[in-house]
Amino acid sequence: IKKEYYLGMLLDRASEMPIMMASTEGGMAIEDVAHDSPEKIIKVAIDPLTGFQSFHGRKLAFGLGLPVEEINTFIKFASALYKVYMDHDAEMIEINPLIKTGDGKFLALDAKMGFDNNALYRQSQVNEMRDLSEEEPTEIEAGKFGLSYIKLDGDVGCMVNGAGLAMGTMDTINYEGGRPANFLDVGGGANAETVAKGFEIILKDPNVKAIFVNIFGGIVRCDRVANGILEATKLTKVDVPVIVRLDGTNAIEAAEILNNAGISNIIAATDLADGARKAVAAAKGA
Repeated sequence: IKKEYYLGMLLDRASEMPIMMASTEGGMAIEDVAHDSPEKIIKVAIDPLTGFQSFHGRKLAFGLGLPVEEINTFIKFASALYKVYMDHDAEMIEINPLIKTGDGKFLALDAKMGFDNNALYRQSQVNEMRDLSEEEPTEIEAGKFGLSYIKLDGDVGCMVNGAGLAMGTMDTINYEGGRPANFLDVGGGANAETVAKGFEIILKDPNVKAIFVNIFGGIVRCDRVANGILEATKLTKVDVPVIVRLDGTNAIEAAEILNNAGISNIIAATDLADGARKAVAAAKGA
């Protein structure tokens, strides 16, 4: 090993293009390099319409200070990296360290790869390597029912429709002094069964002390969600306070369904802030 480098590819959402990054600081965490010596990281954005071109490789090679006789070898390696990244629907590839041998060859001594889950259906080789034992069981179960669920460390369970509203709900819970126990987006096609399944998955977390249901009815009708909440109380023992904020399509009908059910631990909320406040208070036992 004559020299160690860093070489990686990831999706840059700001430029909306894949970028290739290189650094002379191989063998170190790239986050530390970015923090301590950002000038040592060279980046090139690659338009997928044109793909990787020699000038991309030359810019990286010049930034690394490679001698002229090694530049073409490096460009071939970088081009191969881009092809692997695109052909396998990768989200991120890190080669660290990329080593240069005494005879001027480049080799990936160690590497890490991450893939786009939405593209796994066309990446059978990658999908076969998936190790479900390394993943959260409730997240796998939720995926089977079309629910986007991520387990967190808090005690306020969240059930929301739409990723943006879910993030806003979690932020508001934090703002009110609480901690979300999960991210759960029931999606646009939620029905009574999926809502009930959502409750079941949330309640598998023993840390959950209250559940905040925050639904803005558009495609999802609020009355369907209300029926799902009642269905959940029949299928699963819901022994924590459930704070419900339903607004939008059929919100009035949904309120009537819940009011007529006469379930004592269901608490109505008028808006997002009110619901978050009540959920945090319920989780704290106030």
